[in-house]
Amino acid sequence: MAARNQPNRAAKTIFHSDRGSVYTSADFGKLAKKLDIRQSMGRTGICWDNAWAESFNGTLKNERRNRTQYPTTEKAIRDVTRYIELRYNQQRLHSGLDYRTPNEAEQAWITENLRRVDNYSTGPRNVGQLTG
Repeated sequence: MAARNQPNRAAKTIFHSDRGSVYTSADFGKLAKKLDIRQSMGRTGICWDNAWAESFNGTLKNERRNRTQYPTTEKAIRDVTRYIELRYNQQRLHSGLDYRTPNEAEQAWITENLRRVDNYSTGPRNVGQLTG
């Protein structure tokens, strides 16, 4: 639920998952509500509903988990976190992002949207201004 801690979160965070018992439990639902997170779940037995997460999990398993033995849970958490933050988001090129990293794609999206906001705020305010 790290997404809930993002400083520039403009809208309610959505936590999308499969229908595993952890995510459908009352305790998880209470935690999501407490953190103002909206739960979203795919349909039962339809893996396409969560394709991006399934793809990420496959990548994580192939690039980290299947190649590493962790002596403790804490070391596993630290290694997976480091992989996601340093390798997956900053270095690994993604075909679905035009062979950019997620960080590069996010920065391009922010830049484009700031440009749109700037163009809107400095543009004409009414039809009279358009015709001069």
